[in-house]
Amino acid sequence: MPTKKPNDERKNKCDKKTDSSRKELNKLKDEINKLKREAKEKDDKLLRSYADLQNYQKRTEKESQYKENETKKKYLSELIELKEILKKAYKDKDPRAGLQLTLNNLENFFEKEQIKYIDCVGKTFDHNIHHAVTTIEKNDCEDGTIVEEVKKGYLIDDKLLRPSQVIVAKNKVK
Repeated sequence: MPTKKPNDERKNKCDKKTDSSRKELNKLKDEINKLKREAKEKDDKLLRSYADLQNYQKRTEKESQYKENETKKKYLSELIELKEILKKAYKDKDPRAGLQLTLNNLENFFEKEQIKYIDCVGKTFDHNIHHAVTTIEKNDCEDGTIVEEVKKGYLIDDKLLRPSQVIVAKNKVK
């Protein structure tokens, strides 16, 4: 019987190794399943985030389009009003009153939109807000002084909308 005992021991050792391997295998399978679930959850989150981004982009595009259309409506309605006044002035035998009304409406519109004229005659030339059309030689003023305004310049909220086109003085060379 002593020979059976070592076999039993070997069998027990094999069984223990097999049990240990099975436990390790089950543990690895559980870990794999856990990682698969986590990957699937992250994939789902990624897809949801991508869908949210696309929805956000569509929504902002619609909002932007809406704002653009509202701005167009606002300015076009002002232009329609001016057109109607000009039509009346054209039909009138003395169009001055209609033209004055049109100018007043434009002035009110500019004021409402915070558009201001650039006052420049007699001031020093500033390349940031003025565009020199030409220079003329003059002795009775300093170099770089604006002597005439060809076209008015405009600011909107203190930012340049259109530069003033000006004629700048230059001292005569003797």
